[in-house]
Amino acid sequence: RPRPSPPAAVVGAGLGGSAVAYFLQQHFGPQVQLDVYEPAGVGGRLATVTVNKQQYESRGASIHALSLHMQDFVKILGLKHRREVAGKSAIFSGENFVLEETDWYLLNLFRLWWHYGISFLRLQMWVEEVMEKFMRIYKYQAHGYAFSSLEELLRSLGGDAFINMTQRSVAESLLEVGVTQRFVDDVIAAVLRSSYGQSVLVPAFAGAMSLAGAQGSTWAVEGGNKLVCSGLLKLTKANVIPARVTGISLHSSEGRSLYQVHYEGSEGQGSAFYDMVVVTTPLHPSRSNFTFENFEPPIANFPGAFQPSVTSVVHGYLNSSYFGFPDPKLFPFASILTTDTPDLFFNAMDNICPVNISAAFRRKQPQEAAVWRVLSQQPLDKQQLKTLFRSYYSVQVTEWQAYPRYDATKSLPPIVLHENLFYLSGVEWVASSMEMIAVAAKNVALLAYNRWHQDLEKIDQKDLMHKVKTEL
Repeated sequence: RPRPSPPAAVVGAGLGGSAVAYFLQQHFGPQVQLDVYEPAGVGGRLATVTVNKQQYESRGASIHALSLHMQDFVKILGLKHRREVAGKSAIFSGENFVLEETDWYLLNLFRLWWHYGISFLRLQMWVEEVMEKFMRIYKYQAHGYAFSSLEELLRSLGGDAFINMTQRSVAESLLEVGVTQRFVDDVIAAVLRSSYGQSVLVPAFAGAMSLAGAQGSTWAVEGGNKLVCSGLLKLTKANVIPARVTGISLHSSEGRSLYQVHYEGSEGQGSAFYDMVVVTTPLHPSRSNFTFENFEPPIANFPGAFQPSVTSVVHGYLNSSYFGFPDPKLFPFASILTTDTPDLFFNAMDNICPVNISAAFRRKQPQEAAVWRVLSQQPLDKQQLKTLFRSYYSVQVTEWQAYPRYDATKSLPPIVLHENLFYLSGVEWVASSMEMIAVAAKNVALLAYNRWHQDLEKIDQKDLMHKVKTEL
């Protein structure tokens, strides 16, 4: 007889927490009891800020076209894709623009070829090969297969080559396939600074995911990407508890493991027992002060640090002279990426549109006051703001521990912390994006379900491509 569905706790109500709650209910059925603990607002890093009564994404701004789980969420929740507002990009070196986009696709291609030879084609082929293999995960998950470690998941998609890609830099991998150093320094560095706030020394797999987002078409959710999180939690009728989890202790009852979740809310401290727990907040010293009790061997904090990132949403007049355009009317770019130059104090900036875009909406002209999102590693001081803007009405600053500080030598965190205790956020050490988190959420839900029902045939199977073809 199948075991009854377990009472389960999810720690965190960002995209990982809301997606895993949805997938757990999908597999265990509507009778599964789900408590989701979240001390701050639902949505986590998918957050918005308000400027002049309009909301703007402050982070987690764009979703790749190949993000199939995110596409599904939007469809299931009846949400819409935000209308795209065209705008050109350029890469700035601190002195001049090293690459400028035009309105003409063929001219853009010619410029890339003129500056960098066939490097951009080699890059495209490399990224496409990685993405083609990565897309296998959707087939595996559709057939109910799960992986008990990040290494097993990567190996099933791309063999040892994918594991190696977490241990060597994107620069090294691209130089090996014939991309030039100049292209790496100008273009690859600019993309990675705008996405991860880090250099071309990030691991190749994380780099490939970031570059796929930069060269493919992207989209966003009308009304704000955080609507996906609140929508999924509403759909699953999960019980959201506004409290911070301080620790988990292990107990035994009639020969089975029980997890006691300790929490702290506005009404003081409390605790509750569960058969299953999924932790979706990072278990790293800089991000949590979580304690695990009675576990043998003990569960320790994982090594590694997070990259601080600062988002400044500025409503003001761009100082186009700084970028070599004395007449602001002639400034053509909506998005500026930067090369890895010591004197540059920002990673990227873009003229952003509100999360609700009406049919009549038009992007502000360069000489008008617009809303710009500036990404930097340190908060901008008055002088730096003055360098970028002639004048401004408001500045809203969000400081956050954005992404893992990638270091190619780190081992990947585990997914299974104990029998029915799972860790979802470790996937960010492979690559950090909304879809990676959604894929990890589906994997954890399948893994939890297969382990609960002792269906070991569905866990860590070898040669899955062949198995899936046979099942078809």
